[in-house]
Amino acid sequence: MSMLKVDLDLIRKYNVPGPRYTSYPPATHFTDEISQETFLEKIRENNRGTRDISLYFHLPFCYSLCWYCGCTTVITADQTKSGDYVQYLGREMDLARKLMNPARKVVQMHFGGGTPTFSLPDEIRRLGDMIHSRFTFAEDVEAGVEVDPRRLSREHLVALREVGFNRASMGVQDNDPVVQKAVHRIQPFEMTREVVEWMRELGFQSINIDLIYGLPHQTPTSFLKSLEETISLKPDRFAVFNYAHVPWMKPAQKILKPESLPTPETKLELLKLTIEKLTSEGYVYIGMDHFARVDDELAVAQKQRTLQRNFQGYSTRGGTDIYAFGMSSISQAEDFYWQNEKELPDYYAAIDQGRLPLHRGYLMTGEDKLRRTTIMRLMCDLGIDYATLSGLIGVDFQQHFAQELESLGDMEADGLLMKTPTGIVVTDLGRLLIRNIAMRFDAYATSRKENRFSRTI
Repeated sequence: MSMLKVDLDLIRKYNVPGPRYTSYPPATHFTDEISQETFLEKIRENNRGTRDISLYFHLPFCYSLCWYCGCTTVITADQTKSGDYVQYLGREMDLARKLMNPARKVVQMHFGGGTPTFSLPDEIRRLGDMIHSRFTFAEDVEAGVEVDPRRLSREHLVALREVGFNRASMGVQDNDPVVQKAVHRIQPFEMTREVVEWMRELGFQSINIDLIYGLPHQTPTSFLKSLEETISLKPDRFAVFNYAHVPWMKPAQKILKPESLPTPETKLELLKLTIEKLTSEGYVYIGMDHFARVDDELAVAQKQRTLQRNFQGYSTRGGTDIYAFGMSSISQAEDFYWQNEKELPDYYAAIDQGRLPLHRGYLMTGEDKLRRTTIMRLMCDLGIDYATLSGLIGVDFQQHFAQELESLGDMEADGLLMKTPTGIVVTDLGRLLIRNIAMRFDAYATSRKENRFSRTI
C-alpha cells in the first residue's frame, strides 16, 4: 500500500455514525417479538443439513472495568462466579444439542468476553472437556481465545493449549502509562512481552494484538512508541480499533473527559500513522481495523477472495453457522440470527426452567440476503465484480442495485472507489471508509437512529 495522502475535509464529510457490519442487518434490528417456537423450528430446520459449525462462548467476567470498554461484561472480584457459569454453559449446550445434528463438525471455536482468562485454569479444562465431549471437532480446527495479560499465569495458557486453542488475541490498547491510568487499565509493556513469549513457547500458531486509537492523552508521538514496541513482539495480526465514544450506551465512558480525548484531526493522524507504520513493516491492511502478515491466512484469503466476515470480525472459515453460548452471545445461520439473554440472572433463570435462553433475533428476508452477500463481499474483497456477485446472489447485480450504483458518483469523485465496466474497485483511501461505502447498499441506512452507532473514523 502506498503512503496514504489523507484530506481532512474529506474525512470530516464521511465521519458519520455507521454499523461495523459484523452482521447484516446489524444487531440493532434484532427484535424480541419472535416466538421461542419460531426460533426452535428454525434451529431444527438448520440442523437437517450437515454444514460445518463455529462455536462461540461468551465468558463475561472481568475483575475491573476498562473505562473505554464497549463489551457486555460482568465486573466482579468473586472468583466463584466463573465456576457456576461454566456449569450453566454445560447445561445450555445440552439443551441446544437436542436440536442439533450430531454429524456436524466444529471447524472453529472462539472464547470471547469479558475476560475468558478470569476463569481458573482448571475451569478452562473443565469447560474444554464439556465442549469436546458434546461436539465433534475437525482435525484442523481453528480455536482462538481472548486473553488479558494482567491476571494471567502461564498455567492459564497451558490449560488453553490442552483444550485445543491454537490462536490467541490479547488486548494491549496502548503502552503509555498516562493513557493506561486515564482508561483504568494498567498493563506495563514488560507484562505483555512476557505473555507473548509464553504463548510462543507453548506453541500458539497465531498471536493477534489489539490496540485502540482515540483514547485520552494519546498523541502521534506517544502512539508511535506503542506501535514500535508492539511491532517488536512480531504479532501475526494487529487489530487497531477506533475508540467508539458512546457514553449514552456505556455509562462508564462518561468518566473520560471530552477535553482529554484527541481531536478528530489527531485521531486521523493516529490512524494514518498506524497504517503507514504497519504497512511499512510488512503487514497487509485487510480493511476496517485489521492488519496481517503477508503470509498470514487472512491476507492469503483476501487475495484469493475467500475472506469472510461475521460477529468475530474477519475470518477464513466460510460456509459455517455460528452456534453461540453464554449470556448475550449471538448465533448466526444462513437466514436468521438469535441472541441470548443479555443479563446474567435472566440467562440463569431460562436454563433453570429448562429452556434455551433465547432473548431476541432476526429472520432475514430474501432482499436482506442479497444485501448481506453484497456488503460482506465488498468489505472482504475491497471491491465488487458484477459477474461474480450476480452468480452468488442469483440476480443481475447491476440491474438490481442500479440506484445504489448510481449513488456512488460522489464517492468516485472523492477518490474512494473506481467504477469499471465489470465492477467497483475500492482505493487505498476507500479502505479507510469501507463502512461508508457499505452503507450505500444498506436498505435500512437512512431510516435508522444514528445514535446507536459509533462514528466511522
